[in-house]
Amino acid sequence: MSVSMRDLDPSFQGAGKEAGIEIWRIENFKPVLVQKSSHGKFFTGDSYIVLKTTALKSGALSHNIHYWLGKDTSQDESGAAAIKTVELDAALGGRAVQYREVQGHETERFLSYFKPCIIPQEGGIASGFKHPEEEEYKVRLYVCKGKHVVHVKEVLFARSTLNHDDIFIVDTKSKIFQFNGSNSSIQERAKALEVVQYIKDTYHDGKCEIATIEDGKLMADAESGEFWGLFGGFAPLPRKTASDDSKKAEDIPTTLYSMEKGQPERVEADSLTRELLDTSRCYLLDCGEEIFVWLGRSTSLDKRKTASGAADEFVRGLDRPRSHIIRVIEGFETVMFRSKFDSWPQSTKVAVTEDGRGKVAALLQRQGVNVKGLLKSTPSKEEPQLYIDCTGNLQVWRVNGQEKTLLSASEQSKFFSGDCYVFQYSYPGQDTDEVLIGTWFGKQSVEDERASATAQASKMVESLKFMATQARIYEGNEPIQFFAIFQSFIVYKGGISEGYKKHMAANELQDDTYSEDGVALFRIQGTGPENMQAIQVEPSASSLNSSYCFILHSGSTVLTWNGNLTSSEDQELVERLLDLIKPNMQTKLQKEGAETDQFWELLGGKSEYSSQKIARDAESDPHLFSASYLKGDLKVKEIYNFNQDDLMTEDMFIVDCHSDIFVWVGKEVDSKNKLHALVVGEKFLEHDFLLEKLSHHAPIYIVMEGSEPSFFTRFFTWDSKKSAMHGNSFQRKLAIVKNGGPPVLDKPKRRAPVSYGGRSAAPEKPQRSRSVSSFSPDRVRVRGRSPAFNALAANFENPSARNLSTPPPMVRKIYPKSGSATPDSSTPAPKSAAIAALTSSFDKPAPAREFLIPRSAKASAEAPKSERKTDGDDSVNNNAEAPKSEPKADGDDSVNNNAEAPKSEPKADEDDSVNNNAEPSKPKPETIHEDVKEDEAEDEEGLPIYPFERLRTDSTDPVADIDLTKRETYLSSTEFKEKFQMEKDAFYKLPKWKQNKLKMSLQLF
Repeated sequence: MSVSMRDLDPSFQGAGKEAGIEIWRIENFKPVLVQKSSHGKFFTGDSYIVLKTTALKSGALSHNIHYWLGKDTSQDESGAAAIKTVELDAALGGRAVQYREVQGHETERFLSYFKPCIIPQEGGIASGFKHPEEEEYKVRLYVCKGKHVVHVKEVLFARSTLNHDDIFIVDTKSKIFQFNGSNSSIQERAKALEVVQYIKDTYHDGKCEIATIEDGKLMADAESGEFWGLFGGFAPLPRKTASDDSKKAEDIPTTLYSMEKGQPERVEADSLTRELLDTSRCYLLDCGEEIFVWLGRSTSLDKRKTASGAADEFVRGLDRPRSHIIRVIEGFETVMFRSKFDSWPQSTKVAVTEDGRGKVAALLQRQGVNVKGLLKSTPSKEEPQLYIDCTGNLQVWRVNGQEKTLLSASEQSKFFSGDCYVFQYSYPGQDTDEVLIGTWFGKQSVEDERASATAQASKMVESLKFMATQARIYEGNEPIQFFAIFQSFIVYKGGISEGYKKHMAANELQDDTYSEDGVALFRIQGTGPENMQAIQVEPSASSLNSSYCFILHSGSTVLTWNGNLTSSEDQELVERLLDLIKPNMQTKLQKEGAETDQFWELLGGKSEYSSQKIARDAESDPHLFSASYLKGDLKVKEIYNFNQDDLMTEDMFIVDCHSDIFVWVGKEVDSKNKLHALVVGEKFLEHDFLLEKLSHHAPIYIVMEGSEPSFFTRFFTWDSKKSAMHGNSFQRKLAIVKNGGPPVLDKPKRRAPVSYGGRSAAPEKPQRSRSVSSFSPDRVRVRGRSPAFNALAANFENPSARNLSTPPPMVRKIYPKSGSATPDSSTPAPKSAAIAALTSSFDKPAPAREFLIPRSAKASAEAPKSERKTDGDDSVNNNAEAPKSEPKADGDDSVNNNAEAPKSEPKADEDDSVNNNAEPSKPKPETIHEDVKEDEAEDEEGLPIYPFERLRTDSTDPVADIDLTKRETYLSSTEFKEKFQMEKDAFYKLPKWKQNKLKMSLQLF
């Protein structure tokens, strides 16, 4: 398509060069840029063009264009918006998807740009309306629909408008009422509360009361009476009747039309195929709810404008106001469009060049416009980040039938391709210790043992009360986090489990299980000593690759082969992995192109081999889907422009970033459905809803709400307080709306940093080594390695001898690029009491090894026998005998351990210092409590204490800024026992319904 400057409106100069939203209003049939301060404000008499620019991980910019038509806009204005949208697309290079948005029937993608909602105002420019400036505040009634994004529509203020299915908002001068229809869902009610907050902030300057009214509660309280009084008193609501707005274009057969001279002509065909579309024409595909306009790349700008106008006329003639018109360009079709065809090639060869965009950029650049963003930028080459602490505690089990066997420390990173494994990795998180439990399936493993491994891993997660993240990993598709926690990883051919051996025997297959005396070839890969792998491959020349190094051995003969495209870092990894595969053996180096005859004889002769790196699925821009799994049927719906608030506790959600799949499970999901989370992930991979060629063996993570790891939260701007809240979505949102923010709940805190200076002199805490190599730097080296490499290896093996100017890559913790708070300490958190208690039921950990050191402040492996709590600042000295208690402190404690290791672990919520002395120190005279107001007391859990009369729901002097769903937690222990006739511990062991019943009887619920 040719583009000239006269075809482009000057208002679009420089559009779409940066990520974000740009809006133009049609004034006198010309687009006029809307200031950012007015974004989200739409007038019913106007038409608008909205451009959403997104920066992709590839470095390119993606564009979606929407033209929004107010219900009172003129036909001429709407036609101008449609034509100008085509011009804007041409200015951007002819790649954008274009959407027609009609007021009241907007797409969810469009509404997601203006969360929580848009509420169009009466008035307009070209329509002649004046923007009303009312002297009196007009009471308005809105209906809210939507579970993920909210469609808000002002409706007639009358009792007859209300119904049992929807949610209504009544906006008065001093109070906003939300009426929840009895048939509405919890998620819909929660989303409607976001609209209430929006109205409060936008039209009341954040100063008005909020009340929620439950359908069917009659006149149960004063607010219900006040609500119904606005309608002249209570009366039963009628059943909802179908309206024109609720009619859908259903059961309409998909029909393809060719646009000839601006008129649609039906294309007769037995089935829809890609071959029906001619690049020199435009087509209209009528799918009922969606009407697609396909624009061939060889069509002119005028022909595209004509086709777009004809599509608008087509929809008006059908009287289908809810039908969305979506315009797509050849080569950039949406998934939805392609899915309408019976056959669509995986990759359509379209001559797509930068000419269109380049010509436009050149035209604009001559006028002094910055056009950098118009052209595709070079993808940024960033090292992949782990988003996981790599100094935790690792345990590995090999699955054998229905049993699993714990592997020793020296064997737990050596896997067989014919076996299945279960691993548990405990590591310090940002607030408390986190646990990752996963399965690894070898390529040659049998299905029965895969099922057994999955069942055992799921049982371990369930035993942890679903507080752990679960992973399913296949050989060859391991994520970077997996390799990093193993540090050194070796995969041998064959297997040693009974299931594998029976399978090989039953099928009369040759067992090629690894033998130290046989011929074996290993491909070496990885990025450094903390992330290196040796993968056994077929011992033939065709397995070689110029981009890798290899180890070849046969009995006592050990050869190493360096490809011409490898680096010195790659070759150093070979030396390190030799110490695991063939320690203390003399080796001979083979360089590509200068191999010895012996090398080729061991491989069975020369043959061709590749020089390309083995391709792995790259991570793409994440997509979020809500998931519904019922009776084996998985249904998903994409959530656009998502954030943390879109994750609702009653549902499951899937984050798809192509290389990995994350299934997020809310706390309120039924426990039976939680067990189906892995199946949901597998079904998602099978269906491949985005048609992106997902591998069925892609890693799947099951993430539980409240225990989200950093490698999941990186997709969001994350607030850990929100994920720690209790109650359903509506209750949580109500607490936020009424209190102005998520309540601070009783959540385990991180251990404060241990001081190694000043009055304390604790020795430096050892960390898990970066390398799992078993050799010592003092051991005699029989291979002729350079002194420089031996020195480097010694530094990695001996942390205290490392050159601080070149630290190992992964000593630091890796945290996500999200909005979550950065920890104030480099010291790991202790394992939380809940996880510690639950994991004790698992197999005992592997024997301690040099590179596997638990991230705990314990000086002894023996568990504490009792626990002591202090609210002030204690100094505790452990003398010749180990104490049998565990001190806790909310303030600043100094804990002193003498010659014998203590049997306790000191815990502190603020600042602890651990010192080894001979005599106990005296406690400080002052107690410091942070986060406690001057006139407040504090209980043993660190919460402020209030009198019972101020905590009651009917109190005349209520307490502000507390968690309204947990009023009882603010009672003192004495008053709690007096009112509830039991201790707090006993109360929280009761079923939830019984707790609520007791709280209701005391006006605390």
